[in-house]
Amino acid sequence: MSIPTAEAVAAYLGQGDDFDVVTLAGAHLPLIVEIVRTYTRGRGFDTFDQPLPSVAAVIISATARLTNNPEGTITVSIDDYQTRRTVFEGFSLIERQVLDSYRRKAA
Repeated sequence: MSIPTAEAVAAYLGQGDDFDVVTLAGAHLPLIVEIVRTYTRGRGFDTFDQPLPSVAAVIISATARLTNNPEGTITVSIDDYQTRRTVFEGFSLIERQVLDSYRRKAA
């Protein structure tokens, strides 16, 4: 599988036709790819440096979280209404489970 595209991230968010979301996802994608590559110490990528499908799925979901809320706003309040937003604070539990299966933990 090839490195996920910004279009794939935008489609995951249900906003595949929104140019601004695609652009923002494109800006965040290289960052998340490198974070994943560093976390797994390069494992989970094939000989052509392309992520395996499960690693690509983590890249898409983590990039989507960062793209959906790039400011890192936790709550938004208007009068009596308050909403809590998803924030990228590292990998989710399920993402870590996937990545940990590739991570080399001992030298």
